[in-house]
Amino acid sequence: MTRARFGGLAWVAATVAAMAFAVIPLAWMLLTSLKTNREITQDTSLVPEALTSANYVSLFSGREFGAYLTNSIIVTAASVAIALALGTMAAYVLARFRLWAGMHRYVGFSLLMVRLLPPIVIIIPIFLVAQQLGLLNTRLSLIVIYAAFNVTIVVWMMESFFREIPVDLEEAAMVDGDTRFTAFRRIVLPLAAPGLVATGIFTVITTYNEFLFALVLTSTPGAETMPVGAATLIGRINVDWGAMSAAGVIGALPIVVFSFFVQKHLVRGLTMGAVK
Repeated sequence: MTRARFGGLAWVAATVAAMAFAVIPLAWMLLTSLKTNREITQDTSLVPEALTSANYVSLFSGREFGAYLTNSIIVTAASVAIALALGTMAAYVLARFRLWAGMHRYVGFSLLMVRLLPPIVIIIPIFLVAQQLGLLNTRLSLIVIYAAFNVTIVVWMMESFFREIPVDLEEAAMVDGDTRFTAFRRIVLPLAAPGLVATGIFTVITTYNEFLFALVLTSTPGAETMPVGAATLIGRINVDWGAMSAAGVIGALPIVVFSFFVQKHLVRGLTMGAVK
């Protein structure tokens, strides 16, 4: 066996192993959600003896899981939209203008450092501020917090995308009579669209899966998000494994569908500027 053929087989084996590592837990969760709790705890077989939808029915009939899922979608969509609108304009300013004392070189990195802070470090001040403003147990509090944190990621990522776009294109548009904002909207933004989509995908995934802020700032199904709602299935004495698996399947479904439709944009965004 030649070295090239051996290398090709090794890549195939590594790819298959990686796919199995990613897919098997999801398949296990799906099959578990179709079992009864008795079969889950007493039977070691992976395949259910008889498929049942009781776990899914219980989530929406007596556990208000529909409210949790609705809250997650609303909070994620609103906070990501706000973060993209504000962060994109801020990133454009950092990429095109020079700030005092060369601060434009460090603002993006400084914002990223804020995002890298462990949430547990700042959760108490945020809770006290939300309490003073009367925003506890509201979706608005989560939207504001998530948007504030997501702006840092948007600025950090979009600044690099804007730097890849030649300034000459904007200058030519302004010579033809466009204002700076019109040139940004008509020329720069369409060219940076793949990067904007890639940034939006990352912020959607991180926001949708966030748990700590939602746990601390909300307390009723009217405001709690899907991760918090799924955590309520864990009792002090036992865990409803069937309902937990069903909640995992339903909770993952919006992100899976979203990723399926935007995957080509994600690849374009990640490779933007890589080929000259």
